[in-house]
Amino acid sequence: MSERIPHTTAENSEKTLELIFVDIFRQHESRLYALARKLTKSDLFAGDIIQEVFIKLWEQRGQLSEIDNMEAWLYRLTENKVIDFLRKAAADDRLREALWQSLAHNAQETESQVATREYHRMLQKAINSLPPQRRLIYQLNREKGLNYRQIAEELRISRHTVKNQLSTALQSIRSFILKTSGPLSLLFVKYFSGE
Repeated sequence: MSERIPHTTAENSEKTLELIFVDIFRQHESRLYALARKLTKSDLFAGDIIQEVFIKLWEQRGQLSEIDNMEAWLYRLTENKVIDFLRKAAADDRLREALWQSLAHNAQETESQVATREYHRMLQKAINSLPPQRRLIYQLNREKGLNYRQIAEELRISRHTVKNQLSTALQSIRSFILKTSGPLSLLFVKYFSGE
């Protein structure tokens, strides 16, 4: 919204300003939150900062028509509120500790996400290395949730064959992952193979 907010008449000014405020909030809240989140690395602190931004906007609702570029004004206000927050955090031991805890938690979460993505990639590689029918039986069981009888009917093979092929598939996957990444991967195999 780079256009100026129009002046309102005395009759409808408060109601119009409320509607304009709600519209501005809906248009900009998520992007401003993303900016604050990026700068603070904290969902909690970003939410607090955005709340302060919109409180400031509400307090200045009578001067909305004087703002030439609402988006730029809001971004600048958000950046200033983040700077204020970081200064306050630097001076306040408890706030600084909370910020560090938040940063540490986010770093652990990111490491966990990377590890999970790597394990999923490795599992998919192991599944892809299976012979076609064994891979299909594994996928029908683990990904589609079919039982032995349903798989046997769909593929027109015996339940015993399904059971043997699935058992062999799981052993092959375990072996592949163990060769690829070592003993800690067994926890991963147990978790992702559903056993």
